[in-house]
Amino acid sequence: TVYQDKLLGTADAVKRASSSLDGFSGNILILYGDQPLLEKETLARLLEKHNENKADATILTGITNDPFGYGRIIRDNFSRVTAIVEEKDADYAQREIKEINTGIICFKKEPLLRSIAGIKPNNAKKEYYLTDVIKIFAQEGLRIESLCIDEKDAGQAQGINTRGDLIAAQKVMRLRLLEDYIGKGVSIVDPESTFIDSGCKIGEETVIYPFTVIDKDVKIGKLCSIGPFCHLRSGTVLEDNVLIGNFTELVRTRIGKNTWMKHFSYLGDAVVGRNVNIGCGTVSANFDGVNKQKTVIEDDAFIGVDTLLRAPVRIGKKAKTGAGAVVIKDVKKGTVVVGVPARELKKA
Repeated sequence: TVYQDKLLGTADAVKRASSSLDGFSGNILILYGDQPLLEKETLARLLEKHNENKADATILTGITNDPFGYGRIIRDNFSRVTAIVEEKDADYAQREIKEINTGIICFKKEPLLRSIAGIKPNNAKKEYYLTDVIKIFAQEGLRIESLCIDEKDAGQAQGINTRGDLIAAQKVMRLRLLEDYIGKGVSIVDPESTFIDSGCKIGEETVIYPFTVIDKDVKIGKLCSIGPFCHLRSGTVLEDNVLIGNFTELVRTRIGKNTWMKHFSYLGDAVVGRNVNIGCGTVSANFDGVNKQKTVIEDDAFIGVDTLLRAPVRIGKKAKTGAGAVVIKDVKKGTVVVGVPARELKKA
C-alpha cells in the first residue's frame, strides 16, 4: 500500500506508487477503489485486447446518454483515440460526446512512467490527470486501443461519491446476486422486494416470497418455501423441504427436513429435527443476559401455539407442548406438557 498524502490527482497517485514497481516489467492495470460494480469478465476482455494488439495503452470506454461528470473520449477522423478531456475542462462540443472514459486503462509500464513525468497541472482543478498520458502517447505515435462497452454495461464504471450513489450500486449488485440464484434454479417471486446476501447456498426448486431478507452464509436446501416477510440470519441452515412462513426469524439455527414454521415465530441458537411443527408464536428465549443458550427440538415433536422455550432446553422425540406453554426444563420424549410453567400432562 502506498499513501498519497496530498490529493494531487490520479497521475500523481500512480507516480507515487511507481517506486513499488521496481524490478517489474510488463503491463500496469489502473483501477479505482470506488467502482464496486466492475465485473472480472470486462477486465479479462480489456487485457485480452491489450495483449493481442500489443498496445501501449488500452482504455475501457463506455457509451451513455448521460455522460455528465465523465471524461470524454476524443478521436480523430480515423477513429483513433487522441485524448481524454475531463468534464470541467471540456468545451460545449466535447460535452456532447457520448463516449466516456471509465478511468480503467491498461498501460505498458515504461512509456506510462516516462509520460507521467511530463504531465503539468494545466486544468481547472490544478491536479495531475492520468488521462493526459493518452494525449502524450498520441503525440508520440504510440499505439492506443480501446474497448467500448454499451450503455447497459457502462454502469460498471459508476463511482461512489454520495450515499445516493452507494444505494444505487447496492441495488444493482443485489439484483445481480438474485439473477445468479435464479439461474441456479431458485424461484424468487419478486426480486425488487427480496434481499439475499452473497455467500448463501440455496437449493433448486426453493421458492423465496417477497419481503424476505437472507443474510450471508445461510444455507437452504431443495424444495423449501421461504417467506413472505421472513428474516434468515447468519448461521442458519435449512435442510430439504422446509417451510418457513411469514413474520418469522431464525438465527444460528438448524432446521431438519420436512419441518414447518409457518407464522410469527423466532428461534435462535436452536437445533430442530425432522418432521417438526413449530406453532404460531413460538419463541426461544436464547439469551440469559450473559450468554446465548441452546434449544434442541427432536424429530416429530409438535410445538403448540405461543410456546415459550427458555433455553437451555430440550424437547424430546414426538413430544408435544400445549398452547401458551412456558417450557423451562427438558421435556421427555413422547410426553405432553402444558401450562406456565409447563408440566407433564398425565394420561387419564
